[in-house]
Amino acid sequence: MHGSERGSEPGATAGNGVDHEFLALELELAVFLRRARANSGEMAREVHPELEAAAYGLFVRLESAGRQRATDLASYFGVGKATMSRQLRALEDLGLVAREPDPADGRAFLVHLTDEGLARFRSVRDARRDRYVRKLADWDRTEVAELARLLHQLNARAES
Repeated sequence: MHGSERGSEPGATAGNGVDHEFLALELELAVFLRRARANSGEMAREVHPELEAAAYGLFVRLESAGRQRATDLASYFGVGKATMSRQLRALEDLGLVAREPDPADGRAFLVHLTDEGLARFRSVRDARRDRYVRKLADWDRTEVAELARLLHQLNARAES
């Protein structure tokens, strides 16, 4: 192949300058993210029918990281404090999260999942995990581990 044609080397580009491997990655990530957003909405509504899609991410974060300040959650998700306050207030009104004074700063509050919120979240998360197990049943466990490793690496680089 000539330099203007796509070669088999990593990063080879066609005459139009398109890096086909990265184009393919971008397309697959776009599909993956679209499905993930749709799934988050479905899973949030499974936790409680009145929840919006963003609520599921809050459950994931609070379950994994524990008690958090609303400002830290807003920063983590890249949203404004007002948006986070509105989302947390909705969850609190449903009895799925609660606030308590921050022992390190009496003016601040820590948000955490209630027992009800945690139980509902774990039930939905476990059902989702079962769907992954069924969808990937024909994959070798090392392939699943490799996908998880690569996604972790991608996420870590995105955060730095």
